[in-house]
Amino acid sequence: MTTSSQSPRPAGKRSLLPLVLVFLCALAPIVAAFVVYYNPQWWPQDSSNYGALLEPQRPAPPPAELTLTTLDGQPFDLRSLRGKWVLMSVDQAQCPESCARKLFVARNSHASQGRNVDRVARVWFITDDAPVPDKVLEAYKGTVMVRGQPEQLRRFLLGNQAADADALRAPIWMMDPLGNLMMQFPADADGVQVRKDLSKLLYNSRIG
Repeated sequence: MTTSSQSPRPAGKRSLLPLVLVFLCALAPIVAAFVVYYNPQWWPQDSSNYGALLEPQRPAPPPAELTLTTLDGQPFDLRSLRGKWVLMSVDQAQCPESCARKLFVARNSHASQGRNVDRVARVWFITDDAPVPDKVLEAYKGTVMVRGQPEQLRRFLLGNQAADADALRAPIWMMDPLGNLMMQFPADADGVQVRKDLSKLLYNSRIG
């Protein structure tokens, strides 16, 4: 008795459409976050910020345009902090009371972020060559302390606006994880409000 055998039917090509749809669904929130972030006019009206949003945002300059050195004289590239939210302030090395207050606000706003603490960095730009007091070094460990030229810092932080030294030293600034200067807090900033703004950005951000 002979038996007939049938070869199995070749499997049809599986559609890639479901895979593409899953990929697009995963990508959509990230794209939307970038689009909304760069269009503050689309932000909800009730999402008020204490700090002033800067328009246009300014990218961190390369070392040729913003020459920075650490306290031990090593070159420092501000762009190396990409990927983090960065609180920044400017002052002289002797760090008077107004300077110490900015460093205090930045330190406490940073430290209060709990599990998000590693997403934040803080930088103090020092505008002269004087030594930093030991008590300041000790109190603000963890702050990136770098020396820079006031004119270069002014171009980065203040843009084209004409301003005096107080306009450079008074505020606290925020740089986003893409390396863009994006927010300026007022002189004598309220530490609680700075912390709230930072917490809100960390909570809502899909970058950094």
